[in-house]
Amino acid sequence: MKAVRFHEFGGPEVLRHEDVEQPAPAAGEVLVRVTATTFNPVEGNIRLGVMQGPIPVDLPHTPGLDVAGEVAELGEGVEGLAVGDEVIGFLPMTKPGAAAEYVIAPAAALTPAPEGVPLADAAALPLVGLTAYQALFDHGQLEAGQRVLVNGAGGPVGGYAVQLAKQAGAHVIATASPRSAEAVRAAGADEVVDHTTTGVLSAVTEPVDLVLNLAPVDPDVLAGLPSVVRSGGVVVNTTIWMPAPTDEERDVRGVNLYVRSDAEQLAKLVALVDSGDLRVDVARRVPLTGLPEIHVQAASGEVRGKVVVLVA
Repeated sequence: MKAVRFHEFGGPEVLRHEDVEQPAPAAGEVLVRVTATTFNPVEGNIRLGVMQGPIPVDLPHTPGLDVAGEVAELGEGVEGLAVGDEVIGFLPMTKPGAAAEYVIAPAAALTPAPEGVPLADAAALPLVGLTAYQALFDHGQLEAGQRVLVNGAGGPVGGYAVQLAKQAGAHVIATASPRSAEAVRAAGADEVVDHTTTGVLSAVTEPVDLVLNLAPVDPDVLAGLPSVVRSGGVVVNTTIWMPAPTDEERDVRGVNLYVRSDAEQLAKLVALVDSGDLRVDVARRVPLTGLPEIHVQAASGEVRGKVVVLVA
């Protein structure tokens, strides 16, 4: 089969489109014929080798944390799935990914694909959708009537976070650039603040229950985020190279978010997509052979929105 892999850590030039032996599923695993995967920024850092501490990978490594495709073969003991089923999932971050014609997935990581969007586009849902869901509800414990600040709402995670928070009955304040302001407003934000003219700490006129920080900010700004949160509230931070700030005197918790695969939560997101309550946004679609160029563009900050990588 064809796959994109890197045999050594380094810049985008280490990525090769090459022939690879097709894998076979072990017990509890599924062989998926890949329709599409995506590009996630963390994959650039994995390629560079700077994530070997938290996300160790063996070389050669195939990127592609999201998968959308069809079940091609079942490993021993797998139930609830059949050959030909259309599925999506968030793959283990340390294992070979879905930038290949076939990939091995734990059966427990897969859920039936949404019917309301093309299968390839559904690859844009798992990692970023789960990140938003877990930030808001697992860690933020968001409830109806609460106020939430989404810093960096113009990115893929932010788009889902705004939609999910609004659907949950929260008042959503979102920071975004002028380029993405309209999309953030369409996602349901009650207030959209231009982060190019207004600092995030000035975006809040009255305390919020939850801050979801999705964007790199100066350390002083990050440290100040608890000041806009009411007592008992939460700051959830996805920029994990800077620890989430806390304020123990005011009982403001700081949580560093490490997204995890969860098929049950992913199934909830799929149901929202099929009911029309959650929109899947795709900025671009590129062929598998174009994935190295996406890494080049991402390294220079040119990638905006979610890029789907078409395999089949």
